[in-house]
Amino acid sequence: QVQLVESGGGLVQSGGSLRLSCAASGSIFRLNTMGWYRQAPGKERELVAAITSDYKTTYSDSVTGRCTISRDNAKNTVYLHMSSLKPEDTDVYYCYFQVPGLPQYWGQGTQVTVSS
Repeated sequence: QVQLVESGGGLVQSGGSLRLSCAASGSIFRLNTMGWYRQAPGKERELVAAITSDYKTTYSDSVTGRCTISRDNAKNTVYLHMSSLKPEDTDVYYCYFQVPGLPQYWGQGTQVTVSS
């Protein structure tokens, strides 16, 4: 089992920045991927960014150039720094943890609200 604790969401004005954090604990395999999805009510969950344990990154087209994902393997923590935020970035952001061949684990979600 893996437990994920997210922090850093909140209310920010358009053009502002936020940093989300997600700390993993429990049965942490060395080779893993951590990242963030987001989901608005009535919509499908969308991948925002992901990073492997050897620091390969993936970004959705909608956030490329505005977000940076990073991780601290010693702390089993992933960070998502978001800048130039837009109202359409308003969503619940979910952290996830995955080991190849095993189910994903999810955090409880953190609300990000961008006011215009």
